[in-house]
Amino acid sequence: MRTFLLIIGLTLALAAKTQTIVFAAGCFWGVEKHFENLPGVTDAVSGYAGGNYPDPDYDKVLKYRHHASKGIVNYAESVKVTYDDSTISTEALIKSFWELHDPTQGNRQGNDRGNNYRSAIYYTTQEQKNIAESTKAVFQKLLSKAGYGTITTEIKPLDRFYPAESYHQDYLKKNPFGYCPNHATGVKFSKASKKTDTRTITPLKGKEVLVIEAPHCAFCEAFKMDVLDHYHGTLPMRTAYTSQLQGFTLKENIQGTPTILFIENGKERYRYVGYLDEKAFYKMLGAFKLGEKSEAFNVAYRKSTDSRFCKRYEKFKHTGDGVFIDTISGDILFDTRDRFDSGSGWLSFFKAVDGAVIEKEDNSYGMHRIEIIAKKSGAHLGHVFNDAPGGKRRFCINATVLEFVPRDKLKERQKR
Repeated sequence: MRTFLLIIGLTLALAAKTQTIVFAAGCFWGVEKHFENLPGVTDAVSGYAGGNYPDPDYDKVLKYRHHASKGIVNYAESVKVTYDDSTISTEALIKSFWELHDPTQGNRQGNDRGNNYRSAIYYTTQEQKNIAESTKAVFQKLLSKAGYGTITTEIKPLDRFYPAESYHQDYLKKNPFGYCPNHATGVKFSKASKKTDTRTITPLKGKEVLVIEAPHCAFCEAFKMDVLDHYHGTLPMRTAYTSQLQGFTLKENIQGTPTILFIENGKERYRYVGYLDEKAFYKMLGAFKLGEKSEAFNVAYRKSTDSRFCKRYEKFKHTGDGVFIDTISGDILFDTRDRFDSGSGWLSFFKAVDGAVIEKEDNSYGMHRIEIIAKKSGAHLGHVFNDAPGGKRRFCINATVLEFVPRDKLKERQKR
């Protein structure tokens, strides 16, 4: 009997630590993703709350988002958060909600417009209500100081929560070629650590790429793993949070992460929002760095050919000891130790660096050739022929898609 009572007591103690609260902060996909990554949150479910008609579903919520019938209150896209308050406090959780989005926009978040995107807290305890109201008052002062308007967040007791359709649950996990919505104002309750928040990112001269990230963004992590960690190009590429940007001229606010910004002298030229695989990223980078109308871009991505004895060939044919790198990805493609003068008017090599290129059959223009493609960037480099001295192969390569690095600079380059 004593053992039974002890088990009941432990069960009740554990249950007392678990609470639920419902948040609405725009499209529920990103809100769910945000909260499920917080330590202490045991479950996050997308759904509908705050309305008054029976059996809401996604179609009904969208139907009433602009013009609801008389007496109908539409539901907000919401997330029911279950958390262990011994690991994450209610105050920390609600503060995270305020910092997650812009609570002053009324019936919208960013480009998502409609009453289903309104900001709301639906509490289940009096303590949650008290904390919601007190943190709202503090955050309003911080927002006002930063130039934002009045908070429009709805704070009401939770009546009923309806889970959304299954395809909405863990949506961002199921759709890896997407982005994490980011509607944060950058206003914080307290100053964060010097390591992450006091650093500012200011423009560089010339062209550069900025990758805007956010904590717990799975697509940011995937892009970093698949692309950023392997980038060796000479065009500067940096990562930053929105709050760290200073002195840049952007065409519009950052609405999601990752956002890849192509910047020239501090001004945004264009952007891409969401995950990009390696080949798609390098083609976009090539267009930005080389210029879509340039000879180099035509060679790299339209399979054109340099003019014979072009200026860049003349520059490169007598370089000293070193390597030739892909002008887009920075990967080492050819070594001067394998170079020879074929007299053809194009750079010639006996071979490429192991694993750096792909060979592909090319039957264009009525000829049978072997095309040489940069493995990482997908750029067209030239062709290979069987007419080199000694019966060897001749890699006939366009100079406009290469850059030269002296061998004594290789170690310095590898440290970057």
